[in-house]
Parts: sequence; structure tokens; C-alpha cells
Amino acid sequence: MCPEQIIELMHDYLDEEIEPDKEQVLREHLQNCKECESIFNELKKSIAFVKGMSRMQAPPDFTVNVLARLPKEKKQVWMQRWLKNHPFLAAASLFILLMASGIYSTWSQDQEFSVTKQKNLIVQNNTVIVPKGEVVKGNVVVRNGTLKIEGEIQGDATVIHGEKYLASAGHVTGDIEEVNEVFDWIWYHMKNALNIFD
Repeated sequence: MCPEQIIELMHDYLDEEIEPDKEQVLREHLQNCKECESIFNELKKSIAFVKGMSRMQAPPDFTVNVLARLPKEKKQVWMQRWLKNHPFLAAASLFILLMASGIYSTWSQDQEFSVTKQKNLIVQNNTVIVPKGEVVKGNVVVRNGTLKIEGEIQGDATVIHGEKYLASAGHVTGDIEEVNEVFDWIWYHMKNALNIFD
């Protein structure tokens, strides 16, 4: 069995850090020991192979090809990662989604005919009439019907989900508003909510 010092000398030689007198000791040992000579030659081949590998270059499209062959990430995993990395946006998106679905649900279910209670109004089927010569003091809101003004409304006239607003010879002192779109409906309810605080 050869001393451990010979293996260390082999490494020093291959690292080009061996002193000349120790190199002479190594050469003499390798001439007399075939086993160490074989180990030394294998080490030299290994180092030459590794050095040769460092000069090799991968083809230019190597990375693209490897990534293309990887399995695609599932959408569920991608969504979970996005939600984890953007919690504020996820919460805001969920809030907007729930609000929109609630508003749409309320908009869709609000299909019954109704009218604000005011004196001097005539209701025939789904038509609300302000008779000629009559004055209605206050706002008139008609849902899912038609408003026909022949007299006067001293206030606002609003038709929600209604048929075309009809005004033949009538007069309205306030605002006249038709609400037939979801965004108009949302705006109408927001204005009414803000009017509560006035």
C-alpha cells in the first residue's frame, strides 16, 4: 500500500503547485509503482476531460428547446401563485366581482310594476298618467311601466325599466330621467343614497 503522501503529490502536480524536489519524488515513485501510475494517468484523463467540457458550448436554441419540452404549468397552479403574490388585487377583484353580481341580480329581479304614492295620479295597467290640469307636488318614480304627463309635476320624473317617456302637453319642473341601462340604474341608486345624507 502506497503512502497517502503520494496521492497528495499527484494532486499538487495536477494543480501545478508542486515543488521541484517533490516532483522528483513523485516521478521516481510512479516509475516503480504501476498501480499509482495507473491512478495518476486516470486523474490526468479526468482533468483533461473536464477542461475539454468547459470549452464546449450549447447550441444557441438549447434553452428554448429545453423549456419547450417541459410540461406546461396548469392554470390552477398559475392562478394560485398569482393570488398569493397579489393579495390586494385578488381581494379587490373579488369585491368587484361580488358587487357586480349583486347589482346584476338586483337589476334582473327588479321587474315588478310600482309607482311612488302621489295624489292626482291615475294608474291604468302599467301606465301612470298625470291628468291634464292636475299638479303633482313631489317626485314621481315609475318602475317597469310608462309615465304619461298631461298635467304638471313639480319635482323630478323618473322612469326605471320603463317604456318610452311620453310628454304631450305636460310640464316637469325638476329633472326628467329614464333609467334603462344597468349603469344608469347604479348611478340613480347612488344619487338617491347620497340624497339621504343631505
